[in-house]
Amino acid sequence: MHLNLEPTIGLEVHVQLATRTKLFSPAAYAAGAPPNTRVHAIDLGLPGTLPAMNEKALALAVRAALALDGVVQASSRFARKHYFYPDLPKGYQISQYEEPYCQGGRVPLGDGRFCTLQRIHLEEDAGKLVHTDAGTLVDLDRSGAPLIEIVSLPHLHDPADAHAFLVNLREILRFCGVSDCDMELGTLRCDANVSLAAAGAKLGTKVEIKNLNSFKMVQRSLEYEVRRQTAVLSAGGRVAQETRLWNDEQAETRPMRSKEFAEDYRYFPDPDLPPLRVTPDLLAAQQAQLGELPSARRERYAIQFALPPYDVEVLTQEKSTGDWFELVVAAGAEPKSASNWIMSDVQKHARARGCSLFQLQLTPLALWELLRTIARGTLTATTARQALQHMVDHGTGVETAITALSLSRIVDEATLDPLILAAISALPAAARDVRDGKLKALDAMKGHVMRATKGKADPSRLEELLLARIHKGV
Repeated sequence: MHLNLEPTIGLEVHVQLATRTKLFSPAAYAAGAPPNTRVHAIDLGLPGTLPAMNEKALALAVRAALALDGVVQASSRFARKHYFYPDLPKGYQISQYEEPYCQGGRVPLGDGRFCTLQRIHLEEDAGKLVHTDAGTLVDLDRSGAPLIEIVSLPHLHDPADAHAFLVNLREILRFCGVSDCDMELGTLRCDANVSLAAAGAKLGTKVEIKNLNSFKMVQRSLEYEVRRQTAVLSAGGRVAQETRLWNDEQAETRPMRSKEFAEDYRYFPDPDLPPLRVTPDLLAAQQAQLGELPSARRERYAIQFALPPYDVEVLTQEKSTGDWFELVVAAGAEPKSASNWIMSDVQKHARARGCSLFQLQLTPLALWELLRTIARGTLTATTARQALQHMVDHGTGVETAITALSLSRIVDEATLDPLILAAISALPAAARDVRDGKLKALDAMKGHVMRATKGKADPSRLEELLLARIHKGV
């Protein structure tokens, strides 16, 4: 049976807020601590304990909502979401249900397209199960960590758009300082759901996919699930409403459990927490903290600095990269030259050290001084890179690097002439071509001398002396 089916995709993204402590307890939280060393009695729900709202978490949640064009509610409520699992010692999770703090919003997909959000709500995280050969262990360090859950409307129809949604969402939230959104550390986690139905018809049976550890994994799992459900429906079968796990090694989803309905969680308002209030002053303060978002920065870089699209894209992928670039330009560097060196060389050193540009032993001012030295003709491109390596390794300025490595350009005829004669002797055919007006052959001869001087020969002076010696005759 041939069916003309359209996939409909929804995403639920959990983002851990960049606070020092948990959502309702004073316990410190950061990924990577030894198991069960950052747990408070409030996280365990012990008798007599009461949750207290983390004001920093609320501020960051409001900032996220503003960055995503959501409508922040003046009043919202927390609810208890009941389920029984070893990593949830209270037997319920404090979340928001009927009254979330943010309604609506949108995430850009590129090409002027957006995916509309249903809601953003605050909730505490559950603990973590660690599966070992000895059995399943429980780590409650993460229990109570502050999250926002970003829920899209089922407006996506292409797995590639789900990937774009996540890339752009992460970029926005990192730019405005809400979270580092690191999937490896679990500070951003995503569940996807997909159903198939004829275009324009009522939505089909929804299948949720979990165990998604990268954006590419989200896209691949959705592509697989679309194929699987298409095969089931084409054969006359019915898709079961269930949660499935993605197995990346086998590139397939596998059944995990039947999908719960909202009523299965027995939500009701949390009696220990008053309504959550967002004042006009808090809104105004977080609006001021937003700063420039990625789309605005890209537009400005193209106009203000006249950078081509590729440069703009690279420099705005991380806020810190753009900030560093702007400091180099503010020091006096020509924007395109600064962009070229950051993209091709400075970022390479940062990647090799696993750090940001601001963590390198190289200041924006130092890079500007290097670029100025190149413009003055003191260094060639080759020797400038040698100087940069020394500057990054030792935290020195360009003049110190030039002195330490003896990198000054060679311009005097007495030094260059023997090397030119050697090049003419080694490349007689090229010398004849130059003498006959075929100047392209000059490049090989210049390269010969450059190798002999380890890139220190001044290119203009070298070309001048080469031409003079060739036309003069050896």
